[in-house]
Amino acid sequence: MNVEKEVAAYYTGGRLEEKILGTLRSAGKDLTQLRTDDLVAIDDLHVGGREAIQELASFMGLRPGMHLLDVGCGIGGSARYFAERGCQVTGIDLTDEFVGVAEILTRLVKLDNKVKFRQASALELPFDAGSFDGAYQVHVGMNIADKAGVFREVARVLRRGGRFAIFDIMRKDDGGFDFPVPWARSSETSFVASAEEYRRALEAAGFRIEHHRDRRQFAIEFMQKAMARTASGSWDRPALGVQLMMGEQAPVMLKNVLGGFVSGGLEPVELVGIVGD
Repeated sequence: MNVEKEVAAYYTGGRLEEKILGTLRSAGKDLTQLRTDDLVAIDDLHVGGREAIQELASFMGLRPGMHLLDVGCGIGGSARYFAERGCQVTGIDLTDEFVGVAEILTRLVKLDNKVKFRQASALELPFDAGSFDGAYQVHVGMNIADKAGVFREVARVLRRGGRFAIFDIMRKDDGGFDFPVPWARSSETSFVASAEEYRRALEAAGFRIEHHRDRRQFAIEFMQKAMARTASGSWDRPALGVQLMMGEQAPVMLKNVLGGFVSGGLEPVELVGIVGD
């Protein structure tokens, strides 16, 4: 089994659609009147939640009608966020189950005219050169060994002057961290790299780095508050959130990520590059 298949298998839990829709119904939501606000708890599972995606978006030079590529779209939360702000979005992901759930949720919130999803590898994007005005990836690179290959593909499908925004968890000062973490149970499918390695790979692909920001302290404060809110047995109650997506190991996964941030071994970083300008 190759790494991409292992990664897709890791994220395929089975019955995800049933779990999400069942939880929404249990919360009293009318699925015929569903809004994106009803999905925030699973749409913004990345470090920093909605505030983090808002901050990243502020560096992307967004304008109405832009066509964005979502690299590693998961169940489509970020794609729906950008669609509500006037963009057309195409999302790709390795995991068939994620793509299927993304399509269903996007249709339920009536954004399917603005967002499309397909199963594909970021190392071999199924699009013509110059197809997109911009691109982004959020907490995706930790599962990709060949970051240079992905960045070359993104540069190829972007129009000249297009921005590529990244918000990933990166390695700092050769520090270590414990497994499991949300993106991997072991080191076999975890490819955390330093911000400098990202920068070199982006520049080699033709990007000029326009923005670079370490969000470690922001992430520590966010995760400490989030974990405090979910204490006292809340992991056992049916609810949208990390426990639904990650299962029973969610608490230890989050604890290990927070430990990596606190020790300095890990840091969440924003990077934005412009291609061919």
